[in-house]
Amino acid sequence: MTARAPQAEDWFTTLFQDHAGAVHRYLVRRGAGPEAEDLTAEVLTVAWRRRADVPAGAELPWLYRTAGFVLANHRRKGRPVPVAELPDEADPDDPALRAVRDDQVRQALAALGARDREILLLAAWEGMSGAELAEVLGIGRGGADAALSRARSRLRAAWAEHA
Repeated sequence: MTARAPQAEDWFTTLFQDHAGAVHRYLVRRGAGPEAEDLTAEVLTVAWRRRADVPAGAELPWLYRTAGFVLANHRRKGRPVPVAELPDEADPDDPALRAVRDDQVRQALAALGARDREILLLAAWEGMSGAELAEVLGIGRGGADAALSRARSRLRAAWAEHA
């Protein structure tokens, strides 16, 4: 074992303790259902393999972006992901899930494009804004702010149409 190995293990332990739950919730909220645990493990495995690429201080946005890729790859493999169903294991008091149970909210979100939905959900569910949102989306801070503003405008229009 090299001198760097314990540092890497400590880094991963901290990463896991601080962010595994958030990554799992991210995947559950996006319809991963019972496979969310396996997908979370896959995201964390990628983080371990690519630990040199994970930006210090921006680990969670990097993990969310990676989780998006992992979930997209999972769906492309043809495994069924019950997007229309709400997960059973999620916290019933989660405000995000209460909002999704509201039919008017579901209709307004369904009227949006996938990118707008993702931007809004990252901001609302994951609490991201500014630099973190830009990191997850792989764009600059100004672009992320503009994308969030446009997505919010389109959501207001969709809300008014379905109200």
